[in-house]
Amino acid sequence: MRPARLTRLSGAEAMRTVHRCFRWTGGAALIFTAMCAAAWLAVSLDAQSAVREAFADLPGVRLFYRDTGGNGAPVVFVHAATGNSRVWEYQLPAFTAAGYRVVAYDRRGFGRSVIDPAGPQPGTAADDLLGLVNHLRLDRVHLIGTAAGGGVSFDFALSFPERVRSLVIANAGGNVQDADYLELGRRMRPAPQFDALPPDVRELGPSYRAANGGGTRRWLELHDLSWPGGSPPKAQNTRNRITFAMLETLKVPTLLLTGDADLFTPPSVLRLFTARIKGAESVIVRESGHSAYWEQPEIFNRTVLEFLRKH
Repeated sequence: MRPARLTRLSGAEAMRTVHRCFRWTGGAALIFTAMCAAAWLAVSLDAQSAVREAFADLPGVRLFYRDTGGNGAPVVFVHAATGNSRVWEYQLPAFTAAGYRVVAYDRRGFGRSVIDPAGPQPGTAADDLLGLVNHLRLDRVHLIGTAAGGGVSFDFALSFPERVRSLVIANAGGNVQDADYLELGRRMRPAPQFDALPPDVRELGPSYRAANGGGTRRWLELHDLSWPGGSPPKAQNTRNRITFAMLETLKVPTLLLTGDADLFTPPSVLRLFTARIKGAESVIVRESGHSAYWEQPEIFNRTVLEFLRKH
């Protein structure tokens, strides 16, 4: 009966319980497993019931988005090249309960967004994002991008810094085009061997795959919903040729994260970005691969929310 009672908690009450669970450490935390799970369900159900799904009609695309609404500071999530707006299911309830207005969208060619071939193609992802932000009448946003979404977020912040409150880049190579950086990537991920690996092996760490078969299967289900045509869409252009020298000009507060088992952006690569972005904070998420938001959502959410509260 306890779970039924807990699911009737208000969002704020349930989230306070979730935060206590996140802070609890040690073996005694097992005592709270049922309470934490039920409280998280209460937060998730409350957030999901409030979300609005709609399309923004932009040049060449009907961009699908999910929006929790409200008067909180807006947080926009930008998914990976193997993702879509559905992948943020661990983030939407946590950030909504923390008081933010959460927006997640399907980038052009992904998920439920619909390309209009009669319109300009492929456009730039940064301009699509600006169109969405303008459509929703958002002034300045907290921008969170993971993997390829991190490159989109860098391009947006470089192009429209006045629209960005803060920037979170997770598990992302950033679409940096410096020749030595591109060579580094080829050494880490030699083709065609690396590309032939199954997507979950490339993007989820071995600890997660070993410990969480259900989560791995769910990640693959969402992966399979990412590309309407069954294969990756044509890459969009960038407004800027992103280089480390250009990243040095960023002035927005920036948080960088990666997993200690990330095959794309290992800790040594993250340090390259931290050294070049003035004032950037950086966090290495333990026992995580290329999808920290999914593999370690409690750590990811807590870390990012603490950062957002400062800005």
